Order: sequence, then C-alpha cells, then structure tokens
Amino acid sequence: MSAPFRPKQSLGQHFLRAPNTARKIAGALHAEAGDAVVEIGPGDGALTEVLLEKHPGLLALELDQRAVRALRERFPEKQHPALDVREADATEADWPALAQEKGAPLHVIGNLPYNVTSPILFALLDARSCLAEAVLTMQKEVAERLTAEPRTKAYGIPSVLTQLWCAPELCFDVSPHVFSPQPRVNSAVVRLDFQAETDAAQRVDDDWLRRVVRTAFGKRRKMLRNSLRQWTKDRGIPFPHDDWDRKRPEALAPAELAELARYLSERLDERV
Repeated sequence: MSAPFRPKQSLGQHFLRAPNTARKIAGALHAEAGDAVVEIGPGDGALTEVLLEKHPGLLALELDQRAVRALRERFPEKQHPALDVREADATEADWPALAQEKGAPLHVIGNLPYNVTSPILFALLDARSCLAEAVLTMQKEVAERLTAEPRTKAYGIPSVLTQLWCAPELCFDVSPHVFSPQPRVNSAVVRLDFQAETDAAQRVDDDWLRRVVRTAFGKRRKMLRNSLRQWTKDRGIPFPHDDWDRKRPEALAPAELAELARYLSERLDERV
C-alpha cells in the first residue's frame, strides 16, 4: 500500500475530507444509473467513493501520478472492474472523443483546482454538444459570476457565455473547513445544464459571439458605440436598437448581446 501523499500547491489540490459534503455534491448530479459519468480531478477519491455506488463505470481523469496510483489501490480492479482511472490533464481532454467512446452524452463532475477553473469551464462550454451536464465545485466568486445578472459588478464575459450556452444553477456553498488543506476562499457548487442552450445562442456563430462579447466587456466602462466602433461607426452600421449605442455592455442581457452579435455578423463580410 502506498504511503499517503500530500496535496500539491502547484496543482491547486485541496482534498475533500467530509463524506456528507461529498454525498451532497454527488447528489447534485442528475445522471441515472448507466449514464456516462466523468470525474475531473478525483484526488484521493472522497467523491469517487460516493459516485461508484451509483456509477460503477465511472471514468476518472487525474493529472497527478501519485493520485492515480492511490486511486487504483483504493479501488482495485477486482472490486471495481468497470472503474476507469486515467492519468490525464482535464484542461486538454478531448470531450467529443470521450463522448463517442462512451456512446452517450457525458455527465461531468469534479472539484476543480482554482488555478485551472476557467480553462476547464470554457473547454466544457465549447464541447457542450456532447455533454449532458456538469456539476463543478469552484471558488464561490467565480460561481457567482456564472449566474450574475445584468447591471451587477459580477456580470461579465463568463456570465454572458455561460447563460447563453447552458443553464447555470448555483446549488450550494461549500465551507473551506471540509478541505485539506483549507483554501483561503469559500467555494460553491454549480450545475450546468447543457441541454438548455438558448435559442439566441443557436442563431449566432460561437466564435463571432465570443469575439463581440469579449470586445465589449474588454472596455466595460465605455458605451457600446465606442467599444464596438470598429464594427459599427467605422463601417457605417447603425445599432439594431436606437438606444443601444449609448449603453454599456453590462446593461444588456445575454440574449440581447447574442442578438447584437448576430446582427453585426449578418452585416459584415468578416468572419472569425
């Protein structure tokens, strides 16, 4: 049996130490028995243990070689023949290929390292067509951005793209005390329903939407007539609504920003 290993700060590891919390996180996943479930960053297996009760064919993606060895020892093949523990970097995962391998949309769950939350989140959003849902534990501040409403400080690029491409739900807070080592910030669990992509998002090209939203919020204190000038005034293209040129990006709802992106793409020859 391998000796216990310490979490690595360089990997952003904070291992879950509360079985009740692990069970609550697993309970936020809507996957039924037999569905394809993927766990990101299982660490030493606190959440894995709960997931295996309902999902014996769990696929666990773990970057840390020490954790991979510990997981395979804790959940030996003889007792868990369908469990698949792979040494893999979730930030580079080929989600469409994994879904094709499993033959079904993926249900993703994991306690995300704080330092790679954004890359993993946006990779999942980009791969949403092959995903059913994701239940993710992340820094509470980031979770609040995903569900933020217009005209609030937290509202920004993650809010708009997440709310257009899926339905985010802030499930519950997670205390630092249930982790080892304890993080210096509060965490929260978010569920993303990828079956609920908005009609507004489906009517505009992803890359063009992303470009318009990022450009607008890159100068969030400026009115849209200034931040988007390269596609409007400089091209002689008016805004679709009279008062939008005088608004800042945080004043528009996600669907309105998608409408604006589609409107501009239809009037410009340029494509991303």
